[in-house]
Amino acid sequence: MRVSLHFSGQLLEGNAAEMSRTMDVEANHLETRLAVSNQDILSAAKLRYRVFVEELGAQSDSMDHVHRIEQDHFDKFAQNIVLIDKRVDPSTENHVVGVYRLLDEAGAEKAGGFYCDDEFDLSKLKASGMKLLELGRSCIDAKYRGGAGLFLLWQALATYVEEHEIDVLFGVASFHGTDVAKHAASLSLLHREYLVSDLLRVTAKGPTKHSMDLVVDGKFDRTAAMKAVPALLKGYLRLGGRVGDSAFVDHAFNTTDVCLILESAKANTQSLARFAGRMS
Repeated sequence: MRVSLHFSGQLLEGNAAEMSRTMDVEANHLETRLAVSNQDILSAAKLRYRVFVEELGAQSDSMDHVHRIEQDHFDKFAQNIVLIDKRVDPSTENHVVGVYRLLDEAGAEKAGGFYCDDEFDLSKLKASGMKLLELGRSCIDAKYRGGAGLFLLWQALATYVEEHEIDVLFGVASFHGTDVAKHAASLSLLHREYLVSDLLRVTAKGPTKHSMDLVVDGKFDRTAAMKAVPALLKGYLRLGGRVGDSAFVDHAFNTTDVCLILESAKANTQSLARFAGRMS
């Protein structure tokens, strides 16, 4: 199975005062931390199953459908930032309502590589000399989207990046579905306006590699194309994120994937404060 940034969370939109009130209320019963127990890990795996398998239709031989757990080989080498609903009894195995899986270079070495290695050529990233962190299995329970949860996860991630002096964050950003033509305008927009520098240029590999520059004449509705970009990916773009130059079609997970790359030194600090800092 994959490590991927499935953007199932929703960025807040609408009236600012209403958003602020909602976030303040939710923040009272939500907290983020690194997973510290087997119960945390199990609850996160069950959340991943609900989102990726039941909601998005992912399939893999290593999924445990009997116990409704989504896990893979890389989990034992990774850390997890978890979003906890403090009102839920951990013994119910439903207290984790959001998760980011983090795989650093030491963990990747033990695991035999980053998961993204299965989809993308990461040779330029690895040769850059920068300290890398792969983000994966990012998801939020449907009941907690559109509120404080995503902001709290981002704040926790920003703290982790600072404390561990991470230079580059990367991971797979997924469009739902494997019909690339349906995403042609959005992929073309990403390729033309958000392509990462040659120094960190990541390319897809394998038989399902696909060009992202699909609208040859460049005639597409930019507003509609950006609207169709997954919500959290748009958030990363606002932070200064960039993408590789080709896509990978993942039939097992029913997605079309691009590689998202964010250099922490180039992050848009104004947007970061807007998305996460107010929760400090």
